[in-house]
Amino acid sequence: MVLKPQDIVILLKLIVLGHQPWSYVTLAHALAMSPSEVHSGLKRAGAARLFDAQRNVPVIRALQEFLVHGVKYAYAPDRGSLTRGIPTSYAGPLLRNLIVQTEEPPPVWPDPAGTVRGYAFSPLYRSVPKAAAQDQVLYELLTLVDAIRDGRARERALAIKLLEERLET
Repeated sequence: MVLKPQDIVILLKLIVLGHQPWSYVTLAHALAMSPSEVHSGLKRAGAARLFDAQRNVPVIRALQEFLVHGVKYAYAPDRGSLTRGIPTSYAGPLLRNLIVQTEEPPPVWPDPAGTVRGYAFSPLYRSVPKAAAQDQVLYELLTLVDAIRDGRARERALAIKLLEERLET
């Protein structure tokens, strides 16, 4: 079984939920996916040892290791032309005040409801903008992952530090 990028989104949502009860249907609704996509994603994550199916929780240390060392190679983003969207990576909510912003357009997930004009940056999964709009904490985690996926060294280092802090709580 090959891990897919949406599996990471599902695992991050489970981290956001913490010890709250969940079902495939509630996860699917929150992530704008189908219940079968969520079920298959957790099966793949279990096979990759990123999800403990016995306890129904992500394996934090393994996920952290994958996000820090593997996600930028496995799911390198595509960059596109200027578009309207939702800021991500170094332009996201956690890093935008820590990174000196340049004159170049910021990376954005293309979304017609977005408020920022920037260059298109492919999200891990097509429903990410919709899911992030409903959950600020998930949005923050996804932007940190994007900074690791495609950021410069300083951006990646800051994103890794912030992500590790959030995963350890």
